[in-house]
Amino acid sequence: MLKKKASYKDHLYALILAGGGGTRLWPKSTNKNPKQFLKIFEGKTLMQITYERFLKILPKERIFCVTVSNEYKAEILREVPGFIPQNIIVEPARRETGPAHGLGAIYIYKNDPDAVIITESADRLVKPVSSYLKILKVAARAAYERRAMVAIGVEPRYAHVGYGHIKRGRKLDTIKNVNIYSLSKFVEKPPLALAKKYTGSGEYFWNAGQFVWRADVLLNSLSKYAPNVKRSLDKIASKLGTKEEGGVLKEVYEKEMPKISIDYAVAEKDKNFLLVIADFFWTDIGDWKEVWENLKKDDLGNVIIDGKAPGGEVINLDTSDALIHTDGRLIALVDVDNIVVVDTKDALLICSKSRAQNVKQIVNRLKELKKTKYL
Repeated sequence: MLKKKASYKDHLYALILAGGGGTRLWPKSTNKNPKQFLKIFEGKTLMQITYERFLKILPKERIFCVTVSNEYKAEILREVPGFIPQNIIVEPARRETGPAHGLGAIYIYKNDPDAVIITESADRLVKPVSSYLKILKVAARAAYERRAMVAIGVEPRYAHVGYGHIKRGRKLDTIKNVNIYSLSKFVEKPPLALAKKYTGSGEYFWNAGQFVWRADVLLNSLSKYAPNVKRSLDKIASKLGTKEEGGVLKEVYEKEMPKISIDYAVAEKDKNFLLVIADFFWTDIGDWKEVWENLKKDDLGNVIIDGKAPGGEVINLDTSDALIHTDGRLIALVDVDNIVVVDTKDALLICSKSRAQNVKQIVNRLKELKKTKYL
């Protein structure tokens, strides 16, 4: 009897990164309650939405998460009681996305040396979900069969200086009517003039920071291009499943693990990358303008978000295309279009909607002033 050929489906896993602070959604998003834990969309948190998407194609045993504190882990388990606790890996210190991806990979590799991993951040919205999952499965098959790493490129909706870009190479294959391309190069976040050029070219795509790769291929790439990260991961991997695991993990992260993004560590150096282009809407909810764009609006184009505190109320006279988040107090607006108003018990944000990206500068200023109670 012929042995059935192994399929990527037999080795498919998801790794959710849930450590971001979401500083551009301040003052609602804080270190204690970052944006992936805010109930803004569908009456659910972004973490819940992300987990539920993966349940459509994976059993819960194959969904993992890397986060940055035991408090975050407890919050994830509170929001998603079905999440297997041992599948949530806590980094003892923030070391950027390179170590986070690598840490998830060594845990999954221990379970399955042939694992192919879909990576995703816990703060993304996509639609339709069916197209999103189809693209990820195609990317997973390509990564598994070609022993390559796959980047998901998002067709730019407008010139964006906040995203890195990916240049498309030549067409290599078609799977399930989805084209697989070589990846020509990754490009840093461009200035506006260059971003406009990229957007108009049809050859460049937003780097969604979403990758699909075999665990062994990623770890080999880290060994070549980020050996300090790989040496640290090897020390942790040697103690997985032992009583020493927690202590070694803590010691390595605090004393040895470099701080580096996955782009700098691997993506911009390794040529073993393919590109699959997303045919779905994607956003990382990077600021309050993105929140406004993705929520239902009233007849004047306003988005009103009621917070948890009682008594929140908005009185509006001739204000349009605004986002107003009330959290217990009365907010009155008179003829101030295209603004963002976010009220919390500790802070009030008012800004032009078009400058919502600059909210991060407020957070940086608060750090400089050591006003940590607001962060």
